[in-house]
Amino acid sequence: MRLLPRPPSHLRKVIVGQVRQLVGGTGDDSVERNRQDTGFFGPDSVCWKVHGDLTSMMVGGIAALFLQMLHPAALAGVWDHSDFRHDMLGRLRRTARFIAGTTYGDRAEARALIERVRRIHTQVTGSTREGRAYSAEDPDLLTWVHVAEVSSFLAAYLRYVDADLSGEAQDRYFAETAQIAIQLGAVDVPRTSREISSYLEDVRPQLRCDPRTRAVAAALLAASPPSLAAAPAMAIAFDAAQDLLPDWAAELHGFRLSPYRRYVARSGAKALSRTMRWALVNSEDAIGSAVKVRFLNDAASTLSFSGLPDCAAICSLAAFCASALLFLM
Repeated sequence: MRLLPRPPSHLRKVIVGQVRQLVGGTGDDSVERNRQDTGFFGPDSVCWKVHGDLTSMMVGGIAALFLQMLHPAALAGVWDHSDFRHDMLGRLRRTARFIAGTTYGDRAEARALIERVRRIHTQVTGSTREGRAYSAEDPDLLTWVHVAEVSSFLAAYLRYVDADLSGEAQDRYFAETAQIAIQLGAVDVPRTSREISSYLEDVRPQLRCDPRTRAVAAALLAASPPSLAAAPAMAIAFDAAQDLLPDWAAELHGFRLSPYRRYVARSGAKALSRTMRWALVNSEDAIGSAVKVRFLNDAASTLSFSGLPDCAAICSLAAFCASALLFLM
């Protein structure tokens, strides 16, 4: 007896369900019922578009991690205070809630998330290996973390989703996301593509790769896939993230991808992006009215618009990035 292949709708449900499971979503709509507004940005913003593609956010977020750890103070904070080696899923869910909530949540929720992070930052202090004091409340350090993050997100979006995004739209993206960085305490936050490029050039002399940097990078690269089926996608995402780094950052890390691995990484990431958009945009959860807003639970505030990724994808995209994990297949 020949077994019939499962229909595409089943595959979509599997992907959506496992992404939701990874970030702790339950499908509860209590947040939707209590939603007061469309947040700091709204559906016409560029950040809603850029942050709405799961695969590019995965790749961009991993690249942001590699970039951020080149800063001695950022590295020291992770080394001294992070428990990411033992609590990857917890970090994933907390980070998902923050970025999805500040991007797509209403203003009250976004402000609450920002205040929570600021309270946590008061406890993150110490000294670098050179004996220089650091604090997660340092405005300059907050600016660095922000720029490394958003520049990587946009670079991945341009490579894997829309290379023709206009310069004006790119500037709008940086101006929009700067609002969150400023509310977290960052100062002199770049707001255009030109200012971002200039900032990165100015900060380069402060960056380096030492044994602790290599140890953290190695831990990320050696992370076990959440399932055997996810291993190929995980390898593609990490190679694509290394490939996405500025040349000078990749050189500091000692990342050297062969032309063949670059080709496989880019081709694989593009195929993965198309697959995820097919599954998540066309899932039953994403079909509805032109402005159908649905939220999961308090683990991650998300939305679902016709033509945009499923709510589970949006709530998990930044979490995948920050925790260097991939979706469960």
